Amino acid sequence: MENFRRSSRPKENNEFVFGIRAVIEAIKAGKDIESIYIQRGLTGDIIPELKGLIKTIDVPVHNVPVEKLNRMTLKNHQGVIAVISAITFQKIEDIIPAIYEKGETPLVLILDGITDVRNMGAIARTAACTGVHAIIVPTKNSAQINADAIKTSAGALFTIPVCRHENLHKTALFLQECGLQIVACTEKTSDLIYAPDYTVPTAIVMGAEDEGISNEIMRMANHLAKIPMFGEIGSLNVSVSTGVILYEAIRQRTNG
Repeated sequence: MENFRRSSRPKENNEFVFGIRAVIEAIKAGKDIESIYIQRGLTGDIIPELKGLIKTIDVPVHNVPVEKLNRMTLKNHQGVIAVISAITFQKIEDIIPAIYEKGETPLVLILDGITDVRNMGAIARTAACTGVHAIIVPTKNSAQINADAIKTSAGALFTIPVCRHENLHKTALFLQECGLQIVACTEKTSDLIYAPDYTVPTAIVMGAEDEGISNEIMRMANHLAKIPMFGEIGSLNVSVSTGVILYEAIRQRTNG
């Protein structure tokens, strides 16, 4: 994983690029963009060029009132602000072959709809400690990798590859084609997390605490697995749940 870690070199903070032409040039330069905010109803001669470029990258786009942009910066934003990511996003298509080439057994984490930045940071910290090769998040409906997430991760987000993909279902299918089993951690099963064999190439899917894992991924998963629960509290925080199932995977791999 060392080659990937180097490319995720730290930046001090999320930065703003504002102004239509400036955002266009940031996209052309290959900047790692976290998200783009565009004023509702914005028109102009170069807006089609901007929107055409945005379609070529996997970046969340928010159409917002001008007041939102004015709160983000007092400078002349011209109706467009891009948030530059604090990390360099990577592609899982590049990472999986490298894992196999090194003779390692892939262990990947897919986060489906987890939007809380502190949960994101805590999960990344645990993932780094358990040897997870990469974290996969969706382009939309995912926590921003901002200063809070990085602080909560204790810097782990600078060391573990984070891959952002538009369609998690297609990404999970790609992982299956690469020989990984998909294990969805959900309470909607009678099978416990101890049942799957994690010594084989594995991608573990964690869902949001309120909505859980999407039905698309649940249907194509090789295994559904739940954490045993006792007492009156019916659920765990998603970052804690992630730690529980990851350490079961590590227990099997170290005892195998």
